[in-house]
Amino acid sequence: MSLSVSPRMARVRPSPTGALLALEAELRAQGRDIISLGAGEPDFDTPQHIKDAACQAIADGQTKYTPIDGTASLKAAIQRKFARDNGLDYEISQIIVTSGGKQALFNLCLGLLAPGDEVVIPAPYWVSYPDMVLLAEAEPVVVETGIEQDFKMTPAQLGQALNDKTRLVILNSPSNPTGASYTRAQLQALGAVLADHPDVVVVADDMYEHIHWADEPFVSFASACPELFDRIVTTNGVSKAYAMTGWRIGFAAGPGELITAMKTVQSQSTSNACSVSQAAAQVALDGDQAPVAEMCAAYKSRHDFVVAALNDLPGFECRAGEGTFYAFPRVTEALQAHGLQSDAELTELLINKADVACVPGTAFGAPGYIRISFANSMEMLEEALNRIKRVLSA
Repeated sequence: MSLSVSPRMARVRPSPTGALLALEAELRAQGRDIISLGAGEPDFDTPQHIKDAACQAIADGQTKYTPIDGTASLKAAIQRKFARDNGLDYEISQIIVTSGGKQALFNLCLGLLAPGDEVVIPAPYWVSYPDMVLLAEAEPVVVETGIEQDFKMTPAQLGQALNDKTRLVILNSPSNPTGASYTRAQLQALGAVLADHPDVVVVADDMYEHIHWADEPFVSFASACPELFDRIVTTNGVSKAYAMTGWRIGFAAGPGELITAMKTVQSQSTSNACSVSQAAAQVALDGDQAPVAEMCAAYKSRHDFVVAALNDLPGFECRAGEGTFYAFPRVTEALQAHGLQSDAELTELLINKADVACVPGTAFGAPGYIRISFANSMEMLEEALNRIKRVLSA
């Protein structure tokens, strides 16, 4: 018997990065020495004081359901974080805790969007943005950027993409996959365009806020454009900055009616995030921040090495980033030199011949690029780049 699935499933695809992780595991099981430059995950362990807090929470019996939108203590810590780091003041009722940052974005799409709505997404984009929009039965409107414009959407591009159907604009800074980060002036210029479109909501995905090393400090969109505060949803989490990917804690803050809608969606899907993880996240946000700075410094050193090494490869062109742990080189000349038709063919070549895994740029809406994660030890990064160079020079 053949069972049919929902027609909406024909519009979406499984996560390309998840598929890559599965392939890496399969090849390692075959005895292959695969170096992963594909995972969007810190290679550092969660800081000890955060793990200790989780153990204490278990010992104290914090193993029951919590309120759907998060514990009072974690929401208060998030409230303090926004005030301390971003100069943003939210009521507790304007904050929700989710099972990872991805759920916060998914809740927002389901809670805000209706069939026929349009969502402006600058490309390169994080792989899940368009598919979340499609699952909400809305339409992604992709705005292409490139290395020549530092992978940033211009005000003119935003203005051309907006129309009466536009309901949401997604901004990610620093960006996965490019590492590009908008300056305050650049965000204000985008805000000036949005000021003439009062029905458009903006979601600022700040997940990589603390992995940032530009000369100008990080600024969140709501901080740069306070006049738009009442229609900005800011999402974040502890996964990247605190090396807590497996703990699955994200959060969002924004207009009360949208947060309430997101809470309703969550009430009928996952309910609350893990109680023990919430206790750990509260200590992460309120506790010693020195490990965050130490990890960021390590990422910056790796970034400098990787970008220089990539630019030394024939046919590669890599822009220096302002944050995250990714590099996003353009590889079109390398494709031509090796008779390859696509960035996917190049990544297949690298995993088959160099035992190095990375992600094709097409997955991020940017054909002709590849994403390199440098969330790996310097020793492994040096070996991986040497392997790639040997294959491309053969």
